Order: sequence, then structure tokens, then C-alpha cells
Amino acid sequence: MRNSIRCLKIVLASLCLLLATCDQRIPPWNTGKLIVVVPETAQGPEAELERELARLLAEQLHATLEAVPLPQDEILTALRKHKAHLAAAPLRSENNSSSLRYGPSYQSVHELVVCNADRPPVEDLVDLTSRKLVVMAGSAHEVALREAQANLPTLEWQTDNNLTTQDLLAEVSEGTLDCVAVNELQLAEARNYHRNLVAYLDIAPPSKLAWGFPEDADPVLLEQVQIFFTGIQQDGTLHRLLDRYYGHNNRLRKMDAAAFISGINTVLPHYRRMFEEAATLTGEDWRLLAALAYQESMWNPLATSFTNVRGMMMLTGDTADQMDVSNRLDARESILAGSKYLRLIKDQMPSRIPEPDRTWLALAAYNQGASHLEDARILTRRAGLNPDSWSDVKKWMPLLSRANYYKTLKHGYARGGEAVILVENIRNYYDMLKRLEPNKPAAVPEEVSYRLVAPMQRMLP
Repeated sequence: MRNSIRCLKIVLASLCLLLATCDQRIPPWNTGKLIVVVPETAQGPEAELERELARLLAEQLHATLEAVPLPQDEILTALRKHKAHLAAAPLRSENNSSSLRYGPSYQSVHELVVCNADRPPVEDLVDLTSRKLVVMAGSAHEVALREAQANLPTLEWQTDNNLTTQDLLAEVSEGTLDCVAVNELQLAEARNYHRNLVAYLDIAPPSKLAWGFPEDADPVLLEQVQIFFTGIQQDGTLHRLLDRYYGHNNRLRKMDAAAFISGINTVLPHYRRMFEEAATLTGEDWRLLAALAYQESMWNPLATSFTNVRGMMMLTGDTADQMDVSNRLDARESILAGSKYLRLIKDQMPSRIPEPDRTWLALAAYNQGASHLEDARILTRRAGLNPDSWSDVKKWMPLLSRANYYKTLKHGYARGGEAVILVENIRNYYDMLKRLEPNKPAAVPEEVSYRLVAPMQRMLP
């Protein structure tokens, strides 16, 4: 009997030790280390935004950031097991989880059902009962689907733990899947490459995205996070970050064209001679250089991004040093340096690459760096396409943000899709300048006026 009791005590002690190990508490955040669960980088701009926000919070708290990347469907479990002080992840804060707490909402997005435009339309959620609907496991979209399912028990879907939302959207575009649940920002990014995607309906009320915390999170930390988000909303930091990671999704539209033409009338005359001087030095068309500058700064010589890229041509500090720039905010210095830098990129490319592909590829490298362009060309070559053709490379450059591709390359992750959009915008601006501005030396600035006409509207994407 005594042996049996002793064995039972040993088993219970071992079990308690096992449970303690499974739910081992991490050191308090105010001891100098802030442990934060973040989405895996394969999730693209969402993950980058959350990591940057987490870094800024740690900076404000004077703490060292320890980022713990996890798949979306493992984040809530990690919080419940106290593996981190918080999760810097886009969680649907309307989720009434009794075991979690949420910070302040910092973004509101619509959760959408997206399908292939070539398939029969989806009129309402009932129509989805006969379609193959897929959602990324653990995402805010899946939480929204569960809320919708409360009113429509026949609503069903499949979850995927291996593919990113952008992978799923690509499969919908290719016809492999019927529909996918995503948010509006993810759809906007995918539409840059898949024009046959269409959003038919909202799944549920918009998600108010917020960070997650364990149920017993330190009230002081919750208060500090509230102060943090209030501060970055008031000083414009949050807006600049959202623009940095999502703003490039908006391609040239009618209002963009109107603003561009207004700038040609009012701003460009002040800088045209500088672009012409740069064109003389580099052999480039001044209108191409002006188009690049407009895409970078909207011809604002004092432009400064959140990442400290500055000036008319938005030069990094390293590029400015390389091109011997003493003041990036000096319009002439910036234009000459950015133009020479573009020329340098072109001169370093294989001589066999013809124009205009040479220029379009160089512009992509201007945005993402020559090393990431080379990675994109390697992907293009692997696919059996022409790495010297921009029309082929631009199909593969967006894949530099997907782990199953960039992990096979030398230079790793890059926002390749952003470079594609930049180049296509510059091509649009360049085409407009060629129509509106003759390629001859500028006269003394005079009042000129252009307006949108029907042919211009037809050329817009």
C-alpha cells in the first residue's frame, strides 16, 4: 500500500512539473526584455508592419525586443501559455475570447469573400455553401467566418496552415480554388498581379484589428500600449507606416492623373532645367527622370519617408554618400545624384539586355536594390522565361516576399511587388509626359495648362 501511495506521489509530482514546464511564466516585461509574438515574414506587408510597430513599442519602453515568429494559427495558443508578453499581430478584437485581452484598435478592415471573376457570381453567404471556400487558419478572416456561421450553420470552409493569403488568392485567380476569405488590404495587393479577382460581399462587420495579451496581462503594460498607440496616431507615425506598407497598392487612377497634370502645370517648370541638366550628364530622357522623381516624391524636394529616405529622388543615406551628395534636400543635388545612380545601375547590368527592358529593370533595382533584382531574374530563369525581359521578370519579382521562394535565393526577403508597381507607375507618368511635353529644351517658364481629355482617360489602367 505504501509503495502504491509513493508511486502515486511520484506520478503527481512529475505531472505538476510537466504542467509547470508547459505554462512556464516568462520574466516580467519591465526587467528589460519585451517578448512579442509576431507573424511569420511570409505573410508579407502585414508581418512587416507588426514587427516595426513592436520595435517602436520596445524602444518606447526602453526594452530589448525579442520577436517570436509564429504561424497565425499558433499565436493565440502561445499567449494562453504565456510564451510572450503580447502578440503584435492583426487580431479581430471583436472576438469574445474569455482567455485573452486586446489592446486598442489601430486599424479597421473589411473581411471579404473573394472569387474568380470568370466564375458565377456570389450573391450572398448562402451561395458559398456550394463553393470551395478556403481561409488561412487562425486569421481574423476565419474569426469573422465563425461569427457569420452563427447565423448560417450550413456555412463551411477549409483552413490552410501552409499557404499565405497571397498564395490562396493566386490559386483563386488560377481557378484552383473557388473563393477565399481575405481582408481589403490583402485583396488590393493581389489585384496588382491578378486582375480577375472580385470581392462579392463582406463576411461580417469590419474587423477592428488589435494586439492580443494573456488574460492576466500586466495592467501597466496594457496602459503603456494604449499610450503608445495614442502617440503614434497623433504624431502621424501610424499613418506613415500604413502608407509605407500598403500605400503602393494603389495604382495610377484618374485622380492620380489629374494631380500629375496639375503638377506639370505648376511644379515641374521650376525643376525642368535640372532634369534636363541631369539628362545631359547621363544620356537619359529628362522626362523619364522627371517621372521617376514624381513617383518618388511628387516633385517635393523636402520629402522624407519614415525610413529616412529623403529628397526629390528619395535617396537613402548610403546612396547619397556613394554619389557624393552633401544635402539630400537640395533639389539639384538630389536630381543629379538620383539620375547618375540610375545610370550606374544600368551600366552594371549585362550588356545584352536591350531597351526599354534595360530601363524598366534598372528602375526596379533603384527601388529594391540590384541584388534583389538579380534574385528575381534567377526565379524568372528557373521558370524557363527570359530574365532579360521586364514583362517576364515582373511576373516573378512579387514572389520575393514568399518564403518558399526567397529562402532558395541568396539575398532573401524583399517587397518585390512594390518594385513592380513603382515601375509600372513610372511608365504611366513617362507616357503622359511624352504626350504633354516635347523633348526640347525648356524656354523661360511660362503659364501652360493641360487638362484630362478622353484619350488620356482611355490610357489609364
